[in-house]
This record gives sequence, structure tokens and C-alpha cells, in this order.
Amino acid sequence: MSKQFWAIIAIIVLVFGGILYFNGNKKTPASSASPSNHIEGQDADHVTLVEYGDYECPYCGEYYPTVKQVVQQYSADITFQFRNLPLSSIHPNAFAGARAAEAASLQGKFWQMHDALYTNQDAWVSSSDPETYFDSYAQQLGLNLSKFESDFSSEQVNNTINADIAAFSKTGAEEATPTFFLDGKQISPANTVSAFESLLNAEIAKKTGKAATNVSSSSSSSSSSSSTAQQSKE
Repeated sequence: MSKQFWAIIAIIVLVFGGILYFNGNKKTPASSASPSNHIEGQDADHVTLVEYGDYECPYCGEYYPTVKQVVQQYSADITFQFRNLPLSSIHPNAFAGARAAEAASLQGKFWQMHDALYTNQDAWVSSSDPETYFDSYAQQLGLNLSKFESDFSSEQVNNTINADIAAFSKTGAEEATPTFFLDGKQISPANTVSAFESLLNAEIAKKTGKAATNVSSSSSSSSSSSSTAQQSKE
């Protein structure tokens, strides 16, 4: 065979090999979704309380009014952040609940839906069709129902929830709800306002050298802060 023939074969091999090399080293882009960023409070004292919660979790439901009272009381001092940790293996409607909250967030009503889900927890958690309840809450909150339903089933909402789960996994904590972190350190307060007060007051004093803006008399009782929180676990 001629030298020209073998030269053509060599060029074909080089081109084909280059294509294989390029495709073999082409990385699939990772999801760009970031964890949720639902926060309340003025953060005057640069203290952050984070809750990883599950909307179907009965313990989260029990803690909800306590946490809400604490956040209102310390709104001038701290930042409170809620992130999703649906324990789907034991709470079949938990991920759907998180979807409802995140879908409402896209219309600026995260905290309103968050409150509705916990306030009405007994109504929807055992339902075979919880979306009917979520649609009702969305209408009560004045949301655009068509957009809410579209966002509810969207990849964007799904990715946000999964990003929260991934962020929790990086903490190294046992997967259970509710799980609280105070300035990055896991805490296990009992379900009482005074238990949270003791922890928050100590953290604020450590950072600022002063008392919180609205310290109630119950904060002097610190013994309850050492009690272990009840949690749902996978």
C-alpha cells in the first residue's frame, strides 16, 4: 500500500483518538443549586440559630411554637434560619411539605407557608393527597396557584431541598429532626423557652459582653438547657 494511504489512516486514528480523549475527560457539571436561605431576625449580636426540620416530624411540630416564641423574643439580637431535612424513609409526606414551603418561597411567602404547615400538621401528614391541602394553604396566602403548583413540581425546588440535605450531611451530625445549631455548634435544648434562652443569652454574652435586648426572667433557669431534645430519626 502507498505511503499516502497509511498517512490518511494515521490522521483518522489521531482524530478519532482525540475525540475519545475529549469525551472521556469531559466532566458532567455538578448541580449549581445552593442551600436555602430563609432567615428572620436583625442579627445585631451576630448570633445565628439554625434549625434543620421536617414538616411531618411530630417533634418538629411540638417545637414549632417554642421556637417561634424564642425567635420573636430575640428578633433584635439573632438570626434564625430554617433548612429542610425531610426524613422521607419514615415521613412519606415530608418531602412534599418541603416542596410546598419552597414553592411558596418563590412568591415571597416562605414563612407563611412554613407556619401553615406546622399549624395544620395533623391535617395533612397522613393524607394520601397532601397537595390538596397545600393548594388550599397557597390560596389562603394569596399565592398564584398555577405558579405555586408549577414550582412545587419543579427541578429548582427539588434541587434546593437536596442542597439543604447535603449541607446537613456536611455537619457530620446524626440525621434527626429537629436538629439545632448555635453559631455552628450543635445544641440539644429541651422544648422550653427557658432552655433556648439560657443557650442564647450565654452565646450573646460571650460575643458582646452584654445581655440580650429582651431577656425574660425565665432565662435565669439554666438547668433545662441540658435536657436532650426529642427527635425523629431515620
